[in-house]
Amino acid sequence: MIRKITIFFLGLLLLVPAHSLAASNANISIDMHYLVVSPAEDGSTNMMNMVNYTNTSAQEYKGDGTGEAVLKVTLPKGASNLNFLDNKIAIKQSPTGFITTDPFPANQTMVLPYSYRVPKGKDINLKFDYPVQLLQVLVPEGMGSVEFKGVQFTNQGQFKFEDQKYVGYSVEGINADQSFTMRYNKSIQPSADSLKPAKKSDSSKSAVVSRTAPPFHNPGHLRMWAESPLHQFNPHIVLILLLAIIIAGIYSYAYFRRKDRLEAERLGADKEEQAFKNLMAKQKAILDKILELEEIHENGEMQEDEYAAKLQAYKQHLIQVKLNLRKFVE
Repeated sequence: MIRKITIFFLGLLLLVPAHSLAASNANISIDMHYLVVSPAEDGSTNMMNMVNYTNTSAQEYKGDGTGEAVLKVTLPKGASNLNFLDNKIAIKQSPTGFITTDPFPANQTMVLPYSYRVPKGKDINLKFDYPVQLLQVLVPEGMGSVEFKGVQFTNQGQFKFEDQKYVGYSVEGINADQSFTMRYNKSIQPSADSLKPAKKSDSSKSAVVSRTAPPFHNPGHLRMWAESPLHQFNPHIVLILLLAIIIAGIYSYAYFRRKDRLEAERLGADKEEQAFKNLMAKQKAILDKILELEEIHENGEMQEDEYAAKLQAYKQHLIQVKLNLRKFVE
């Protein structure tokens, strides 16, 4: 399930909108924050996050200089079971959530995947340490619904990914340190009317505004897709298939590279073993020749000078073989 959701997130990241945030002095911003909300086995709420951070500065970002933290992530009060889905990112837990400690390269984007749980039936107080261009909240079909307080949101309706349907909600233009509340109820399913997209709600003003498309479907993207040869297919399915092909290619390349490396190591080990056996056989043959030479000399069948010359030759050969054998034991 986690792998499927991860591939789904990657597909959504290709649909990042072109609209921008209000002016901000911060060099770090969150382009997209995807959040899948679902019930856990123990009754708590699963919060699976895929966050797209961007360093807009031309310089490497090392934090605000007050400590080792580079990126700071504040989690809701009562969050537990924190789990990181990418072990390549250096992360440490903090009293309010967690931090990253690796410098953030200039003009780069980093995807930070993580999950945690919050207590059942509690309001989830969300606050982000950096401005968020778009928060996308997804709830699997039949697993409840969410409500927001203190922030304007858009109900994007229902859509399908593989065999699972989701209901999507979005919040745009969240400022750094802005707080608002999300309530998740797994027992209350969205109404049929709410499953239709283009319903925008403002919990503070009780306003309803119609929209012609979900905010992550930029008009330019829609126009490009309509003019492409693949326009008759579902764009989400095409993206997922392309990602599946790319991921399969990466796995296949890594598998065969590893297989070739192991085979080369095995062949190398076989060659070394054969070379060692050959040297041991040579050493035994030389020793046998020396014993045979001494026996011939003792029987008076060989002149002294001939005996000494052959013995010296055998000894030199034996010394060379022993030196080669030492390479295998050192």
